[in-house]
Amino acid sequence: MDPMPSYTANALAVPESGIRRILEIALTLDDIIALAVGEPDLPVAPHVLEAGSAAWLADDTRYTGNGGIPELRAAIAAKLRRDNGIDVGADQVWVTPGATEALYLALGLILAPGDEVLIPDPGYTTFTMAPRMQFAVPVPYRLDPAQAFLPRAADLDALVTSRTRAIILNSPSNPLGVVFPERTVRELVAFAERHDLWIVSDEVYEAFTYGLPHVSPASIDPTRVLTVQSFSKTYALTGGRVGYLVTPPTPASLLRSFQEALISCVNSPAQRAAVAALEGPQDAVTAAAAHYRENLRAATALLDERGIRYREPDGAFYLWIDLSHATDGDVTSWAERFLLERRVSVAPGSAFGAAGEGWIRVCAAASREDLLEGLRRLPTP
Repeated sequence: MDPMPSYTANALAVPESGIRRILEIALTLDDIIALAVGEPDLPVAPHVLEAGSAAWLADDTRYTGNGGIPELRAAIAAKLRRDNGIDVGADQVWVTPGATEALYLALGLILAPGDEVLIPDPGYTTFTMAPRMQFAVPVPYRLDPAQAFLPRAADLDALVTSRTRAIILNSPSNPLGVVFPERTVRELVAFAERHDLWIVSDEVYEAFTYGLPHVSPASIDPTRVLTVQSFSKTYALTGGRVGYLVTPPTPASLLRSFQEALISCVNSPAQRAAVAALEGPQDAVTAAAAHYRENLRAATALLDERGIRYREPDGAFYLWIDLSHATDGDVTSWAERFLLERRVSVAPGSAFGAAGEGWIRVCAAASREDLLEGLRRLPTP
């Protein structure tokens, strides 16, 4: 038999997710305290489930428009005007199967092979993976604990080359729990304007901020920002796979072609559930924010008691914990041993970039009992 044809070098350069590596090991084990994956532990609100169920039972299962059903696109546009200060029409909203495809779609619109995109380090894993899949080059910008993990325009200036086309921003941040103050957002928008760059703004955790308001870059400059959003975290609909991309005025034919080639459309019942999520009562979102905040307070109190250093979260539902005293310069190997020996899954910080070495990310959206027990098993300095 002849040898099979080879895969492209570009395909082989797409890195594996270090979070998924831990998850795959955990799935083979029993009695695991799962703190590695960002999975809300709260149920979906009943009115959201009822809307999705009713659509299935009514056989509302046909193709929709590439951009989503009109009711959902209009509801999202209204939400953006009301809550984010982004004045858009429904034709600028494109419904996607989660924020993951929204990010991929955004980058596909603005990056050519060989182009560079600035990505946060530490930053979410797909910020590295998605550009590689499109023959582009992710260029990390380091987020320094000495600077409260906030990006600084002066540092970013030094990374810009003739091939730089975009910067990815993420606030509230996964994995850091950092929320950008308005002055930081304005500085970053000015940086992008100065270098004529696109901004891809991941705002998936916007509903969960603690003390600082969320500021959308597109509310400051709507002409150069592509906003990535999702229903997964806000409404605990991770498996529903509904997200959306918000664009500046862009030819609809261009986006229709991209969507047709990538996904055709998101399934209709999930879109009906998303409409109900936006237009129905928001009590579950308010309760979720309070629940995650209380979990984080209890967790940080325990870490203080045990003398373990961490980054105080302003948003999202993660803890960024410094375990450099125990990981011996290889937090990935340590996290795998910790899982096998102590039966707790945590995400190694190196999965989020080189600057994450020695740190771990812990999801505080687990039950409080599991969260605190998992933290009790961490080694102290």
